[in-house]
Amino acid sequence: MIKSVMPLSFIIALRFFGLFIVLPVISVYALSLEGSNATLVGIVVGGYALTQVIFQVPFGVMSDKLGRKGTIIMGLFLFAIGSLICAVATDIYTLMLGRLLQGAGAIGAVVTAMISDIVKEHERPKAMALMGMFIGLAFAIAMIAGPLIGGFIGVPVLFYITMILALASIYILVKKVPNPPKITHTYNEKLSFKDVLGNANINRMHITNFLQKGLMTFAFLVIPIILTRDYSWEKSELWYVYLPSMIFGILSMGPAAIIAEKKGKFREILALGIVFFILSYLIIGFSTSALVFSIGVVVFFVGFNMHEPIMQSLTSKFAKVHQRGSVLGVFNSFGYLGTFIGGVLGGIMLDSIDLKTFSIIIAVVCILWLFLIISMPNPSKTKTLYLDLNDYKLNTTVLNDNTKVEEWYINNSENVVAVKFNESNISEDEIKSLLK
Repeated sequence: MIKSVMPLSFIIALRFFGLFIVLPVISVYALSLEGSNATLVGIVVGGYALTQVIFQVPFGVMSDKLGRKGTIIMGLFLFAIGSLICAVATDIYTLMLGRLLQGAGAIGAVVTAMISDIVKEHERPKAMALMGMFIGLAFAIAMIAGPLIGGFIGVPVLFYITMILALASIYILVKKVPNPPKITHTYNEKLSFKDVLGNANINRMHITNFLQKGLMTFAFLVIPIILTRDYSWEKSELWYVYLPSMIFGILSMGPAAIIAEKKGKFREILALGIVFFILSYLIIGFSTSALVFSIGVVVFFVGFNMHEPIMQSLTSKFAKVHQRGSVLGVFNSFGYLGTFIGGVLGGIMLDSIDLKTFSIIIAVVCILWLFLIISMPNPSKTKTLYLDLNDYKLNTTVLNDNTKVEEWYINNSENVVAVKFNESNISEDEIKSLLK
């Protein structure tokens, strides 16, 4: 599993590193360009998330129809071209175009779908946790490297670095990532978005991703503002709170993934993460010192990182094999929409109401969100059995007619049949006996 997932995790981490590294300096840099104003700078910063929303679904559908690797390469090329345009930009509109192109290379859902393809279901949370840890490490390094390189050498150099990393990722993808297995699924009908968007459990996960990413964006908006404005911190001191937040957040990932998968506690882990969000924003909103505020920030990142290794895995559990790319495309679109709206709405509300009132509003929203998750069925009883076709007979009629079999498909590359079922309705031994 590690050998297959490590290169993909490295690719997605490099891509996120290229985005994160400019975050600390891009707003100041954009204001210095010809034709800039505060509104246009806001579009430059948030426009990336907007084009991610637009292109996540088309890239997900394309990957289902045309293949994962080719779709990822196309996205990385778009990201590289957008980075080059940003590097050579001398006016705000050229920089905006480059940022929009960076976001148009929307490969996040495709990479996740590819991991789902090449990793067996019971190993998927570990794979997602590994990817999440790589992204967290990329963020931590970028927060330090961005201001240093941008301040001493220049912001355009940062965009050249992102371009080089995108091209390096293509090389890693071609040379180091195994091809996903060739799947023959059991569905003759065309993919219907009515089926994808009509699944209540998948929709709960879409809402979860939207709210989680929105709260994250607002957190990154409010943390530096409050610490520098209300507690007189210098910008160079912000790592005092980000470093422990990253450490505790990353440490929470592994146990969350293990408890969710091994103990079948997906729903409980999501609910616990939301409880941490409620506590964190109440601590942040009612804090009277930098220390208390910082504790609230750490609590938030613990909750956030408890969610990260299981959300995409859980969403893919609710999706059928021929829907994964499309479902994860919609899922990621909701996340990026939350990122965009969280930043814009958070900024407006922070100017309009005090932080204490806003923290209460967030707590109420999170309580409603908590009830939504509690009402979701826990898929711990859903299992996937992999049977070697050298040892078992493929009886399509038996599998299709058995209402206790939720889904089955053939992995042609490994010559196995995968049978998805609920162990409350049928056992592994019963399924094996059907194919003897």
